[in-house]
Amino acid sequence: MNINPSMYNVKKNNLAVNDSGVYVNNNINSKLNNFNKVLQDKLEQKNELSFSKHATLRLHSRNIKFSDDQLNRINKGVTKAKKKGIKDSLVVIDNVTLVVNIKNNIVVTAMEKEEQNNQVFTNIDGAVII
Repeated sequence: MNINPSMYNVKKNNLAVNDSGVYVNNNINSKLNNFNKVLQDKLEQKNELSFSKHATLRLHSRNIKFSDDQLNRINKGVTKAKKKGIKDSLVVIDNVTLVVNIKNNIVVTAMEKEEQNNQVFTNIDGAVII
């Protein structure tokens, strides 16, 4: 008697033999590759600079816009600060000063050069001038 496996909803075994003669489950390898891709994407996302709601409002109200070149320079400055062990930094680029939480890659606030006179910056353990 011949039994047709498709009638009984039997799953085909996805084991394959690798070069070493070891059985490998292709489904698991595929899931691991997907997991690694998602993890890598999240790690890359974490390295991107983001702006807090407060900083975004400040930039918008002051009509401050950064070019791609300026954003790249800011990111490089933040990377340098991180390598030096700085946790909260003042980042000065062109006519704009930013307060950046280095650990979380978040711009906390921003101000233009005209507003910087007689200002005291607290809770800063480093400065990056770009």
